[in-house]
Amino acid sequence: MIRTFASTAALALALIAGTAQAQVERTSANPTAVISSTATIPPGYKLIYLSGSTASPIDPAKPDEFGDTKTQTLSILTKMKASLEKMGLGMGDIVKMNVFLVGVPEREGKMDAPAMNEVFKTFFGTTEQPNKPTRSTVQVAALGRPTTLVEIEAIAAVKP
Repeated sequence: MIRTFASTAALALALIAGTAQAQVERTSANPTAVISSTATIPPGYKLIYLSGSTASPIDPAKPDEFGDTKTQTLSILTKMKASLEKMGLGMGDIVKMNVFLVGVPEREGKMDAPAMNEVFKTFFGTTEQPNKPTRSTVQVAALGRPTTLVEIEAIAAVKP
């Protein structure tokens, strides 16, 4: 009976320890890639869905001016970071992003993914925040306003 109790207690402690150590597992086919190839969420994690967000006006007196792709991406990711921080989370908790980009004249109607990625790399895969989400980036014909070039939505995963 004592052996059974000791075995059961040891098994329970092992399960608790395993659960405490479980974390999001990210893989990347290429270590220099700006995104992860996969993100595996262990049981017990909570998912937080961040609705699509667009940039804030550069100048509140000019409500239709949001800047170029780079400026808009910075605005959106900065707002997203602040929103996550209000929940006690960070950008490293994001596991999936969808980025929607409108084509721009200076790229002959194609999306400016390089400008978006330039800003993206300052929020993900850094020394301070090494996690990279999985991500899809697509070009769309238009977004909610004629001067909106970027919209980003995300999913974060955290251990409650």
